[in-house]
Amino acid sequence: MKRRHFVGGLAAAAGVAACSSDSADCGAGAASAERFEWSAVTSWPPRYPGMGMAIYNVAEQVERASAGRLKIKVYAAGELVPAFEVFDAVSRGTVEVGHDASYYHKGKVDAAQFFTAIPFGLNNAEMNGWLYYGGGLELWRELYDPHDLVPFPCGNTGVQMGGWFNREINSVDDLKGLKMRIPGLGGEVLRRAGGTPVTLPGSEIFTSLQTGAIDATEWVGPYNDLAFGLQKAARYYYYPGWQEPGPTLECVINKDAWASLPDDLKAIVDIACKAVNGDVAAEYTNGNINALEQLANDPSVELRAFPPEVLDYLESIADEVIAELVENDPASAKIYESFKAFKDKSTLNQRISEQAFLNTRD
Repeated sequence: MKRRHFVGGLAAAAGVAACSSDSADCGAGAASAERFEWSAVTSWPPRYPGMGMAIYNVAEQVERASAGRLKIKVYAAGELVPAFEVFDAVSRGTVEVGHDASYYHKGKVDAAQFFTAIPFGLNNAEMNGWLYYGGGLELWRELYDPHDLVPFPCGNTGVQMGGWFNREINSVDDLKGLKMRIPGLGGEVLRRAGGTPVTLPGSEIFTSLQTGAIDATEWVGPYNDLAFGLQKAARYYYYPGWQEPGPTLECVINKDAWASLPDDLKAIVDIACKAVNGDVAAEYTNGNINALEQLANDPSVELRAFPPEVLDYLESIADEVIAELVENDPASAKIYESFKAFKDKSTLNQRISEQAFLNTRD
């Protein structure tokens, strides 16, 4: 036993001696022991189900996996920065991490919208396939690099609902004059259809709908819509969510903060984001099932499908909007080329797999 302690002491002494040298291995070891305390801001209400909990779960997993070497304190929308200023706060380095949706950056980085959702675009499974294996994530990081941001997919709600309406949508004429909370390219489609798109953070939707400040709203789907009590503010619940078929949420990290991490902590953050990305989708699948059952049994709610002619009309406008965006923005053109190529190849596979199976099962 004494000899073991003596040998152990020699090994420890050798380690100290090695760290006094200019050894590259010593530098890596020293860096791996460094501790980091970061702050994260979000676009969501505090600990909101699904999307709001995503970054809290990332923070928890990172802290546990790193044995406390990287701690991330989360601030919900409005606690540190407003809901729609996450991108700027992380870009400036005011905080190290943000969690929001990339289509909130329309007008600032128009091409970013492709990484949340494009009307009549990719669903959840397709988005993940494109991002992780089809070159999408590389394009996303190239787009954000000038803004000193490193993006990660971090949650997907699946196909959303078309939204809550205080009037029926029986034809394309019913879209005219409609004042609706709807962000991203979906909002531009509505505008060209004769409506008025409004951008509101989640916390303001219920009151705006209830008071008549807006006539309709899309938010997410049954799970989150029920949590906000939107069924108490509108009667007609339309589907499908043509505007957001597979919306991906983003975790953005300040580029300098990311560069400061040793490789093992970078790996932990990457794995945590991937884990939460899948977990959020699973949570929404379960949550939507239970919430929709409750809403479908509510006599004050009318579950409606958009008329086919309305969807066809909206899709034709969406094609025009995307074509103009691609024509006027080189970054969007580059990203859309990859996005569309993946979608075109995926269509046949979806038709003979998921779509065919669900049609058969139903």
